[in-house]
Amino acid sequence: MRGEPNIALLYPGDRAARDRNDPAESRFAALFAAFTAAGVPTEPVIYNDDCADEVASQLRGVQAVLVWCNPIEGGRRRDRLDALLRDAAESGVLVSAHPDAILKLGTKDVLVEVRDLPFGSDALRVDSLAQLAIELPQRLQRGARVLKQYRGQSGNGVWRVESVEGSPLMKVRHAQRDAEEGQLSMAELLRTLAPYFEPENGGHMVDQAWQPRLVDGMVRAYLVGDRVAGFGHQAVNALYPASGDQPAPAPGPRLYYPAEHPPFQALRMQLESGWIELLRTRVGLAREQLPLLWDCDFMSGERPGSFVLCEINVSSVSPFPPSAIQPVVAALKARLGL
Repeated sequence: MRGEPNIALLYPGDRAARDRNDPAESRFAALFAAFTAAGVPTEPVIYNDDCADEVASQLRGVQAVLVWCNPIEGGRRRDRLDALLRDAAESGVLVSAHPDAILKLGTKDVLVEVRDLPFGSDALRVDSLAQLAIELPQRLQRGARVLKQYRGQSGNGVWRVESVEGSPLMKVRHAQRDAEEGQLSMAELLRTLAPYFEPENGGHMVDQAWQPRLVDGMVRAYLVGDRVAGFGHQAVNALYPASGDQPAPAPGPRLYYPAEHPPFQALRMQLESGWIELLRTRVGLAREQLPLLWDCDFMSGERPGSFVLCEINVSSVSPFPPSAIQPVVAALKARLGL
């Protein structure tokens, strides 16, 4: 033990925010307050690459750090932060989510890993533009596909592709907010997707079958370790289809609910009674390596009552329902033996 228990919450910000060092102005004010009420001193660690050495020094004085930082933050990848966090973990700091756990859960590759599990779907890895050009037309004959970059957030690098009957063109729509559907030739599509196949961007994409029941909305299950701590539901989301000649509607808000919310109890039971165990075993994580806070996005499957995994978020799970706060505090105290 490192004397008085001390927890750090790490999140991105600029030098001015780091100098102010004020938990009240962060997204995590309620979580700071909950740790304080539980008798666990907690400090903010505001990160950017320009102050990485300061952050490394700060983390040497804590027992645990909870991390919120997107794969690309402020135009920068989090490679330097991940190296810093690995060093902290090797020195005995509990890091959640650990960069290795993120690589196993928080990239689109997980969709390929779990494709034969009860919540899996038709998903495969595409390793080159040449492979995409050969195989995609064959798969489009069975229906629309969703091409996803290896790692990203906020819909960046997620593309819905569908054949146009009687034409060599394809209907293509990016999942980023305000993106509009267009029609591209295969050559144009390959030029558009080429950056995702560069080594620094993962060098590949994941191709997943389109789920027609996306119109039923997306359910996000918030998890603390291997327990459900709350839900979010977004009725209209990034790739919600257009109707007739009308443009696709703008994404709606995500509404938050406690873990006991009745409409989602079937999903909760499946997660807690087997799916989380299947998932962590498949990707090779011990139970104690599961993040203290993570979430899984599910679409409705074609069979009534079935669910299909869309993605897992581990790097920066925020906002989250208030019902997750006390479970996070209790889980961290348990892992530290407090």
